[in-house]
Amino acid sequence: MELKKRNPIVNWIIKSRVLGIIFFVIIGALAVFKLGQALFDNPFLFLQQAVNGLQLGFVYALIALGYTMVYGIVRLINFAHGDVFMVGAFTSFYAISRFNLHLWFVTLFPGVPVFAGQIIGTVTVVMFSMAICALLSFTIERIAYKPLRNAPRISALITAIGISFFLEYFSALKFVFSSNYITYKRPFDVKTWFVGPNGFGTLQAGIAPPPHSVIFSNIFIIIVLTSFFLLFLLQFIVKKTKIGKAMRAVAYDKPTARLMGINVDAVISTTFAIGASLAGAAGMLYAIAFPQVFFFMGITPGLKAFVAAVLGGIGSIPGAFIGALIMGQAETLSAAYISTPMRDAIAFSILIIVLLVRPKGILGEITSEKV
Repeated sequence: MELKKRNPIVNWIIKSRVLGIIFFVIIGALAVFKLGQALFDNPFLFLQQAVNGLQLGFVYALIALGYTMVYGIVRLINFAHGDVFMVGAFTSFYAISRFNLHLWFVTLFPGVPVFAGQIIGTVTVVMFSMAICALLSFTIERIAYKPLRNAPRISALITAIGISFFLEYFSALKFVFSSNYITYKRPFDVKTWFVGPNGFGTLQAGIAPPPHSVIFSNIFIIIVLTSFFLLFLLQFIVKKTKIGKAMRAVAYDKPTARLMGINVDAVISTTFAIGASLAGAAGMLYAIAFPQVFFFMGITPGLKAFVAAVLGGIGSIPGAFIGALIMGQAETLSAAYISTPMRDAIAFSILIIVLLVRPKGILGEITSEKV
């Protein structure tokens, strides 16, 4: 009744969300002006920050894919996903520092080139972290989420938050991961290159790069190649395999999927495991790029990956990937050109803007809810 008594113009403003759009346009214009000014003042510094943002964005992409897969199947925001990412980082840390898993191939075949041994060893550690995280998430889904399959969604959401706190504080115990900040041992030597007007070359340790050049390392290359490979592998699984077809059927209509003979519970558990395996790979890549692990390290990347999934369109795999790259750039550029403390505020402001202007995200679609 109160809405009818309002001025028609006020009603139109509320329904059309014009205020949110105007706010978005103003913020976007200021951001474009600031970034354009930075690019004009020092284009090489801007490109360097863009490279750093890509490195971070590709890591966020692997985490965001897990969020979007689980939401697409069971309409659940799995807030424990960021802590599975943390477990992946610690798993790779102990596999490298305690068990030397990255050296197994060189130990068995001493005559192989060091480069080949490092690649095989690093891939082995990534796969081990993915397997442990998949097993952990599968167990969590079976114990905590499966009994609440038909419960109100708020129950599953609260459970996800509880699982997140449990993983964090259980990991902080001395006999688990401890509450200390631990320096991460990389499984390979870091090599850095520069590219610019003076050409392309290897940057020696302790030597400043040539002026007007952009630097990148083998860590950047590994993160980009691994992320692309896992993205295409996930797309292949979803589009070309039987389990992928079952996932799409369950996401569309669970009761009908059951009538067609699909084991819905097994499909949901498999989806959790696949998403968690990507988070495990992301945990190792993040620790390689920023070599320090601690029991709270999954909170902020997990939340930012969630924002990336919403930005790209939660439920859309390509959307999550695009949203994560945008988030990586937004965080890095805001830290470089505004202030470091503001990078988190700007990253989470993106969530508010998206919900105001385009709630379904960049590539998301508004679909009817299926029970």
